[in-house]
Amino acid sequence: MMNFIALVVEDDPLQRAVLADLLKEQGLEVVECASAEAAELVLVATGTELRALVTDVNLAGEMSGVALAQYAKRKFPLLNVVMVSGRGPPYIPQDTRFLMKPYLPDELLDAVLN
Repeated sequence: MMNFIALVVEDDPLQRAVLADLLKEQGLEVVECASAEAAELVLVATGTELRALVTDVNLAGEMSGVALAQYAKRKFPLLNVVMVSGRGPPYIPQDTRFLMKPYLPDELLDAVLN
């Protein structure tokens, strides 16, 4: 069976760890990035192996989570892309999911896995 790899992009180390642990508990492999720029490199290198991208909308670098989501969807249309934010949704690219913080673990897992 192909391993299910999820890319988690969150500039807050604590929130990133919590998110990663939640996914690891479900048996997923997790690649963690602190910025959209770093995540973009991971996407280019391993995009075909990734099954899901979870990104915060507001990230520390120049590139936003929305821009990352759009880029990911354009390059890998089958990738499950989930954006999360503590504020209301900005623009939500087509075929991406948006979850408002604080979300329930099951809501996130459902978005990532389906």
